[in-house]
Amino acid sequence: MEARLKSAIWIRALIRRCDLAAIPVAVLARGDDDAGAILLKFNGRDTGCLVLAQARGNDGELLWMKATGPAPVAEADADAYIERQRRRDPDLWVVEIENASAGTVIDARIA
Repeated sequence: MEARLKSAIWIRALIRRCDLAAIPVAVLARGDDDAGAILLKFNGRDTGCLVLAQARGNDGELLWMKATGPAPVAEADADAYIERQRRRDPDLWVVEIENASAGTVIDARIA
């Protein structure tokens, strides 16, 4: 079994990466420190929001799924999706990043 980074550590690294790039970031919901799933809300303000859900590929690689579809959605729609997921999984982390481009702070593949 592959050793995986704890969620809280991964989130701290993401926050640090955003800070270094001068990108505003906020933890909207704190999940389980060890194994909580993660949602990232990229808020492009005028261009809409993109919500990414952490997933694993067939070979175990970390990847991000476009949870709200291929195109940005209105912030209210993104927030509604996040709220539904939080009701299903109270251990879920939610991080909002005020940047329209996920590629600025995410190295993993986005599917």
